[in-house]
Amino acid sequence: MNALLLSCQFIPLLGFLLVFLSDRNEKKIAAISFWCSHALGLCLAGLLALWAGAGFPGYEYEWFTLYEAGEYRFPVLFYLDRVGAVYMFCVWAIFSVIVKYCRVYLHREAGYKRFFLTIFAFVFGLNMVILSGSIDMLFAGWEIVGIASFLLIAFYRHRVQPVRNALRAYTIYRFCDIGLLLGSWMSHLLFHESQHFSQLANLFDNPAMPPAGYASLLLLSFLILIAASGKSAQFPFCFWLPRAMEGPTPSSAIFYGALSVHLGVFLLLRTTPIWGYHYFTRFIVFSIGLLSVIIAAISEKTQSNIKGQIAYASITQVGFMFIELALGLETLVLIHFLGNAFLRCYQLLVSPSIVAHLLRVEGAVDTDFYIKNGSSRFQFLPASIRDTLPEVLQNTLYVFSLQEGYLKLIVRAVLWSPLKRLGATINTMNPRLKLLSACAVFVLFWLPVAAIGINSKYLAIPIAVFMVLASLSAFSQKHSPFGVWNAIGLSSILAGVAVWFLNPDAWFDVAIFTSGIVPAWILGLAVLAALLKNENFADTPFAYRAMAETQPKLSLLLFLSFLGLVGFPISPAFLGEDLLLSHASNHAPWFALPITIAFVINGIAAARVFQRLCMGRPSELNVAAEDMALEVKHTVETSQPHTA
Repeated sequence: MNALLLSCQFIPLLGFLLVFLSDRNEKKIAAISFWCSHALGLCLAGLLALWAGAGFPGYEYEWFTLYEAGEYRFPVLFYLDRVGAVYMFCVWAIFSVIVKYCRVYLHREAGYKRFFLTIFAFVFGLNMVILSGSIDMLFAGWEIVGIASFLLIAFYRHRVQPVRNALRAYTIYRFCDIGLLLGSWMSHLLFHESQHFSQLANLFDNPAMPPAGYASLLLLSFLILIAASGKSAQFPFCFWLPRAMEGPTPSSAIFYGALSVHLGVFLLLRTTPIWGYHYFTRFIVFSIGLLSVIIAAISEKTQSNIKGQIAYASITQVGFMFIELALGLETLVLIHFLGNAFLRCYQLLVSPSIVAHLLRVEGAVDTDFYIKNGSSRFQFLPASIRDTLPEVLQNTLYVFSLQEGYLKLIVRAVLWSPLKRLGATINTMNPRLKLLSACAVFVLFWLPVAAIGINSKYLAIPIAVFMVLASLSAFSQKHSPFGVWNAIGLSSILAGVAVWFLNPDAWFDVAIFTSGIVPAWILGLAVLAALLKNENFADTPFAYRAMAETQPKLSLLLFLSFLGLVGFPISPAFLGEDLLLSHASNHAPWFALPITIAFVINGIAAARVFQRLCMGRPSELNVAAEDMALEVKHTVETSQPHTA
């Protein structure tokens, strides 16, 4: 059973590697995807059969310990229960359908190989989320799913709108990661060695003796709800999902119609003992679901494209799932999830055919063609309750739905704009003045330490402030990719220095963190220097240079350095982030918030550098140069005498 569980986890990774190592031959890529999807199905069938034969237990398997030091331990832990079994079956079924569909749908598409690479990475991350035995493992898969979403929304990278929407969706993901990162930190702080999902329910067996106080559990519940609402596009983050439909139709089906949009529901199912412990948090979950249902149902009415309508329909159904969870109907949620996932996947896959059919019908009729309530024979009925309302109220609802409940403007005003303004203020300061100010603040904190003998851990306070300010500077930079990259690297190094001041014995853990940050920082600077040796960003923003087309190898290196710099789970920095948060919980809990904010903002800033340099349409000058070079090469080859 352990071997089958590991196979279910790593077969998508094997498919990713095989596709990466293969050439661009569509038949080879299609064959790899075919055999990997079938192998995953066989392993999953065997795993579920053995699990059912054992009586459907909550099965936990610890593969090995990734790192252990003192009270800290990071086990590679897998867990299978009925929630995981339902989600795994759905993932395999929809993944198999999408793979078969894409083999024909994406025929002769320039990004054929790139699409399959991203799909395999997504399924690998999704399986890691579903089979994770602890919130640390879940966060690793959560990050993989997030970056795969970013790449697939921007799949058509020659167009500006998909690229912009990819960054918007990734920005929401990263902001909501604050909830999951701090939730992981609080689970270590409150539950210690009992934060495994298999042990959560037992911690709340005795209502008279909860594992933590009401305020602590309430704060942890809020953090979980932030992460779940952002991932599932629930209130107040309903607006990003329709914009994520810019990717290919199959990716929209597997990501935002069927699987990815339900990960927030999965997180709530996994952590039900925490947020479901009090009626107040259940009421909050109920309210989030109800508001999402109302806003999404109204906004759907003004969508001008079929994928946008399906997106809001999916948001509505996930909102109902939140309501069902608040009422304690976990089994109904699983049934609802399966039905909604398969229905939305089907609707999205047939949407191009429906549009083509309606265009043919419209072209065949001689009169005006209107679609109302699905059929012309129902045109004498009102389209909705809205048509029975007074005209003023109808117009109000129409504007409200066009603006998607004004949620985008509210979230932008609360989260995005204040950070941008603060970062812009920092960037307008003279560099010498910034250096002098930093030295003055540090000296003011150092004098009491040297003169009075105050604990040196208080020096971490100014360093934490400088860390956040460096991240904000990177967040608002528009003219210098080197400035952004250096600000991100400086912020990360300051995070390690601050933890070292908090606990000098943590030097080895800080070294693990910096061993992932520093190489990625240096590699990124070298790649940027090679990419931009003839560029000048003194006056214009570094936007959409299409380096992925003109310099694909350097762009891949920049992408890898971006992943390493933001602590993606391919770098020691990922483990290092968890170690830094662990030391914060032991020595200075206040430090968890600024370090989490810095990590999240750094990820957004680094993604924007990669996006604006590597995506977009190649300039006419570059295209002309490439065409001329190909023409010269062809002329030289054809002018050479043929030899026997």
